[in-house]
Amino acid sequence: MRAVIFANGIFNPSSTFSVELSDHDLIIAADGGAHHCLELGIIPDFLIGDMDSVQPELIKDFQSEGTQLVVYPRDKDQIDLELALSLALEKDAKEVLLFGLLGGRLDLSLANLLLLARDDWEKMSLKVIDGLDTAYMMRHHGHVSLSGNPGDVVSLIPLTDQVLNITTRGLRWPLLNANLEIGSTLSISNELSQNSAEIDIGNGKLLLVHRATPEVEGKE
Repeated sequence: MRAVIFANGIFNPSSTFSVELSDHDLIIAADGGAHHCLELGIIPDFLIGDMDSVQPELIKDFQSEGTQLVVYPRDKDQIDLELALSLALEKDAKEVLLFGLLGGRLDLSLANLLLLARDDWEKMSLKVIDGLDTAYMMRHHGHVSLSGNPGDVVSLIPLTDQVLNITTRGLRWPLLNANLEIGSTLSISNELSQNSAEIDIGNGKLLLVHRATPEVEGKE
C-alpha cells in the first residue's frame, strides 16, 4: 500500500502536485496539511496532530466526509509529521510520498528532512516532492532509478558519518564504489547525462535529490 502525507509546509498545488492518486492510497493530513488537501479537493483518510494549525470548520467538514481524526495534546514529544509517518507504518504502507515538508521555518524544514533518516521507517520507501525537486531517502544497499532529461541536477547528500560503495550510472560525473563523508559537497550538482540514471549505495544513508529541468512555456 502507498501512503500520501501532506505536512504543513509551503505547498503550491499548481506546480507541486502531479501525482495520480488511486482508491488504494492512504491519504494522511498532518495537522495544517489538511488545508493542502482542501486546495486539491482531496478528502484525507486520516487527520493527525494537535490541530493547532487547522481551522475547526475544516475539521468538521472532513469528519462529515469520513476522515478519521487522531488528536494529540499540544504538549507532545513528536512533531506532526512524525506522527503521520508512524501512522503510515502502523497501516503497513510500503511506499510513502511526502508533500509540504519545506518552507516557513528553517528548524522544521531541517527536522522534517532529517526525520526521514530514522531507522523506524526502514521498511518504507520515502520520497519527498517539492516543486521541481524530488528527494529519495536511500539506506544501506539501496537502489534508485531516475528518469528525466539530460542536464537535470542530481545531488547526493550523506546523512551518516560515511556512505560507502556509491556507484552511479547515467550521470555526467559518475562514481564507482566511492565513499562520501557527511558534510562533503563532492556529490552536489551532478547532472543527468541521458534520460535515466541508476544510483546504488552500500552502507550508510543519504538523501538523493533530483531537480527536474523546468519546462519552457510554449515549447512543443
